[in-house]
Amino acid sequence: MSGLEALEKPLATLAFCWRIERRDGVTIGLTSHDRDLEIGHLLYRAAPGMTPSAVRSGIGVEGADSDVEGALVADAISEADLMAGRWDGAGLELRLTEWEAPGDLWLLLARGEIGAVTRKAGAFSAELVGAMAALKASVAPSTSPDCRAALGDRQCRVDLAGRRRVVAVGAVEDAVVSVAGLEPGAYAFGTLRWLTGANGGIVQGVIDNGAEDVALADPPPFAVEAGALALLTEGCDRRLATCVGRFGNAVNFRGEPYLPGTDLLTRYPGAA
Repeated sequence: MSGLEALEKPLATLAFCWRIERRDGVTIGLTSHDRDLEIGHLLYRAAPGMTPSAVRSGIGVEGADSDVEGALVADAISEADLMAGRWDGAGLELRLTEWEAPGDLWLLLARGEIGAVTRKAGAFSAELVGAMAALKASVAPSTSPDCRAALGDRQCRVDLAGRRRVVAVGAVEDAVVSVAGLEPGAYAFGTLRWLTGANGGIVQGVIDNGAEDVALADPPPFAVEAGALALLTEGCDRRLATCVGRFGNAVNFRGEPYLPGTDLLTRYPGAA
């Protein structure tokens, strides 16, 4: 049955369905119906408080195609997980179905990624960033003395297979994590991904590391128990000297370290 046929029925039995997939792979389904619906081997849990704003279809370059609002569900979308950033960048699909025959009508209304999330009085509002947002990106990158690539991406091409390490974490004090047997500075500007414990799946930036500790950009969102496992990935300070000396990857350096800066324009005749 088409969407128009369903809307023309004298009695509407329609329900919204949200499929949300986090970056760590966790996937949940929610529906505006007052009972759970199973569609495509995924259980869409009843969340009557979930409501989408007006969904617009057309040609445009606005990144936000719609907004989604709803009450916080303790065991599905909790305030703690929102604050920890677990739902940032999650993929989202909004569809329309008939709760009398779930899945027979499966009309796609919107698709995108969750952008800005705000919380207020036990509820949340999430911006859905659509595919058209990509058209707002710059066609050509701006020049910079430092490398614009991220270590290990398609532009950098450094193989990170041997530059990751699973470690057991000891004590944690503020943003400093105790980890034994590290090469000082090897993981500066890298990342730490929590594998176990309350922070599981959360990725944090690394400022620097010593032989026995790792300094994170921010403290872990949740308490860390001794022995928790984490994945450390090396980083790069994006300088040409580091690219050449440490990674031997100057051919893929994405920067212009020898390009004259704007100070050249301010010089006057006779200036040294």
